[in-house]
Order: sequence, then C-alpha cells, then structure tokens
Amino acid sequence: MGKVLELMKRVIDEGRNTVQGLRSSYSGTPDLAFSTITRELAIPPEVDFRVLVKGPPRPLHPVLRDEVYRIGREALINAFRHSQGTSVEIELEYTAKRLRVLVRDNGCGIDPKLLRSGRDGHWGLTGMRERAERIGAQLHVWSNIEGGTEIDLSVPGHVAFQRQPSNVIRRSLGGRSR
Repeated sequence: MGKVLELMKRVIDEGRNTVQGLRSSYSGTPDLAFSTITRELAIPPEVDFRVLVKGPPRPLHPVLRDEVYRIGREALINAFRHSQGTSVEIELEYTAKRLRVLVRDNGCGIDPKLLRSGRDGHWGLTGMRERAERIGAQLHVWSNIEGGTEIDLSVPGHVAFQRQPSNVIRRSLGGRSR
C-alpha cells in the first residue's frame, strides 16, 4: 500500500508540473533570477542551493524567457528529486553572444540509458530537449554516476535578447542625415 501511495504522489506531482508548464506563463521579473524556486520546490535544508549570475542581466524576449525558465526549472526539479546530491546550483551567464543556463549537482548522476532515451512515462529530459530545439538553443547533458550531472543550455544572443531601443532617431533625406 505504501508503494502505491508513493507512486500516486509522484504521478500527481508530475501531472501538476505538466499542467503548470502548459498553462502558465512565467510572469515574474524580466530576468531569470529563479528567486521563487526555493519556495516552489520545497528544497530540503541539507541541500546547498545557489544561483550564480555572470554578466549584467539583459531583457529577454518574453516567449523565449518562459521556455528558458521552464527548461531551467525542470533541470532543477530533476536535480532535487533524483540526484541525491548535497549541492545544486544554477548559473546564468549573460554575454553579447549568448545566454547560458547551467544547472549542476554533485549527486549520483543519470543512468546512461536514461540519458539517451529517457524514462517511460517521464518527459523531463525529452521535454527540455524539445523546448531547446523549438527556441533555437543547444542543450547538452553530461552525467557521471559518481560525479553528478550538468545540464547546459545555450541560446544565441540574437535570439535571446530583446533589442534595446535607440536613443537617437535619425532621419534621412536624400542620403543626408539631419
């Protein structure tokens, strides 16, 4: 009976996460601070969780921001639920050339078979790969049974970042600027 209850809890949690991912739009701050994730996921106190930001955050296209957030969120959910690690971190790197989101843990790693084909009835890795492809990003997953897992999402800057409006308005008349 205990195994059935645990299985039902997991099914309900996965269903809730799926519905939330389909129906909600990330409507927090315009950057990817992942500031609410600790409350949302009820992270155990024994896990050291850190959010690292490199470079000044830049405004992202709203739809792309939502997809990147969902990929990062799913990577964090997997790390907290499955890695059995004591340290999980997410690194956000903003450069002119790209937006990079790196989630790493020091846990037990992912079985190589699961890395290739995923787990029946689970859409975590498959969903992350599909979202990354849909937004023109690269997703790489490295895992070692003894060394944890890294999930690296890289989005080209011209795709990720909103263009900043120019403060200078130029008008051209007959090839000359005014």
